Amino acid sequence: MQESSAADFPLYLFHHGKNDRIYETFGAHPALCGEEAGFLFRVWAPNARRVSIVGDFNGWDENKNVMTRMVDGESFELFVPGLKEFDLYKYCITAADGRKLLKSDPVGFHAETAPKNASKLYDLGGFIWHDTNYFKDLCRKDPYRSPMNVYEVNLLSWKRHKNGDLYSYTDLTRELVPYVRDMGYTHVEFMPVTEFPFEGSWGYQVTGYFAVTSRMGTPKDFMALVDAFHAAGIGVILDWVPAHFPKDGHGLYEFDGGPLYESAQWDRMEHKSWGTRRFDYGRKEVISFLISGACFFFDLFHVDGLRVDAVASMLYLDYDKRPGEWVPNIYGENKNLEAIDFLRKLNKAVFARFPYALMIAEESTAWGLVTKPPEVGGLGFSHKWNMGWMNDALNYLSLDPVFRMDHHNKLTFSMMYAFSENFVLPVSHDEVVHGKGSLIGKMPGEYADKFAGVRAFLGFMTAHPGKKLNFMGYEFGQFKEWNFSEGLEFFLRDRYELHGKLALFVKTLNLFYRETPAFYEIDDSWTGFEWLAPDDRDRNIVAFLRRDSRGREIVAVISFSGADADDYMLGVNERGKYRLIFNSDDIRFGGRGKLGGKKVFPAVGIPTHGKRYSIRLPMPKLSCLYFIGEGKKKEEKTGEI
Repeated sequence: MQESSAADFPLYLFHHGKNDRIYETFGAHPALCGEEAGFLFRVWAPNARRVSIVGDFNGWDENKNVMTRMVDGESFELFVPGLKEFDLYKYCITAADGRKLLKSDPVGFHAETAPKNASKLYDLGGFIWHDTNYFKDLCRKDPYRSPMNVYEVNLLSWKRHKNGDLYSYTDLTRELVPYVRDMGYTHVEFMPVTEFPFEGSWGYQVTGYFAVTSRMGTPKDFMALVDAFHAAGIGVILDWVPAHFPKDGHGLYEFDGGPLYESAQWDRMEHKSWGTRRFDYGRKEVISFLISGACFFFDLFHVDGLRVDAVASMLYLDYDKRPGEWVPNIYGENKNLEAIDFLRKLNKAVFARFPYALMIAEESTAWGLVTKPPEVGGLGFSHKWNMGWMNDALNYLSLDPVFRMDHHNKLTFSMMYAFSENFVLPVSHDEVVHGKGSLIGKMPGEYADKFAGVRAFLGFMTAHPGKKLNFMGYEFGQFKEWNFSEGLEFFLRDRYELHGKLALFVKTLNLFYRETPAFYEIDDSWTGFEWLAPDDRDRNIVAFLRRDSRGREIVAVISFSGADADDYMLGVNERGKYRLIFNSDDIRFGGRGKLGGKKVFPAVGIPTHGKRYSIRLPMPKLSCLYFIGEGKKKEEKTGEI
């Protein structure tokens, strides 16, 4: 058995908010006492009178395995011999007022499948990873100069078995991994996989911050899924929820009889509209708990990144509150100073141990310096979701083309701030639920026009500065909104021509993006971007250049008009010939093929759009075209599609 003294320093760090490995101290770990094997349990419950371990192994009798108070006076430990992996357990906590509380392990590594909620003993050691070379290559890459095209997935509803049963992690290893690889994505992002009781929360109300959900298998099954993605060269990002937790009785809620993980301040205790508790970012032990929870998934599960949920709700004291419902900070402001400090410590701790990590903020306001270092006043994230771009673009797309000219600025305004942060352009799960309609369902017009609109938008998104993220189902044009309780309608892709051709378009576009440095190498400055036609509102057309680090340029022209522009003059910088290298109106993608087989368009000395030269295009409606100057050969990584 490990002696208490071995835990003294980790406990000291824990209580000072500096332990980012509490999963090595707390929880239940296989251990030996002399020659007797069993499990060593440790839990933090500072206000408890008594804590005991209960489970099937002792008939759930609170008097049989009473824990000993540790040297810090706030934590408890006990070695229990003879236990085996998958045995069920909980902590029976006697609160200060005498109440008996049955709690799952806050640092438990495995759990019963909901609606049951006991913790399960589990040994996380022994998994053999095969991704050493993957991480060697990853550490040589600059994440800001590399392609990032993310496929966002809800693992419980990507596919289901015919009888409605969930796919297991093993099923997903067999089917999801090759699908994501074949479709040309660089990363996959999972909606929360940390254990949660209510499927209707989509995983965003977490009760087990150190346990992947048992609905689909064991922790090692999940490790195998991540390992398989890495073998396919695909990065894995997890949604992570440090903003709040649910009030389920077995979870963190008033863990030892009163506020512990949550704030005790009346105005900071709850997210009323969500029905959840807010973490106490001023408590050192909570800081250690949360930062350890983040590091845990990089360390034990080899993930590439975390998308940190609901950052805005953490930053503002008046988030979702009316006047009189919140107390200003010491400076009379609405900033949550403790949460700001926590986020900076979180990012510092993660990058210190995992320098290749992606730390992505879902932050929906104009808060500044989200992706800048703490040393200059930033929050220290690597990337931020560009919610402004998303809202403007989707609002524009939902309009009939007749009315789009009056809202042209929704296409162009994002360039006013595009380089203020390291942005990800997200069209996430939140945009295809609650009556918002699927991506293709947002498009006005006839059936074929809806597909053309999606293709044009995706072409615009791919060429626009910023990394990319799209939610599952868009790639083959699912019309139904996402439903967490059923799988995607993959039959559409297989049975209906336009759906299948859209899937081919997305795959081809994804591969084009990966092979075209102009679309990803310079996402953070005007060096990589130049407007050609920003203000052609009457024709609903935008055009711009993207440029890579070697000066190679791609011309992107996108029409969101409901009518062809048969004699469109596009201003360009140089004389010569421009070759068409990508065409969303291609017949093989479901388009009309208006350009026929024409590939080369000469630039003539007619000034247009403030440029000295122009090329004449028969611009198809609802289309995206990419060109390259014939004199600027696309070299090894940029080929014609």
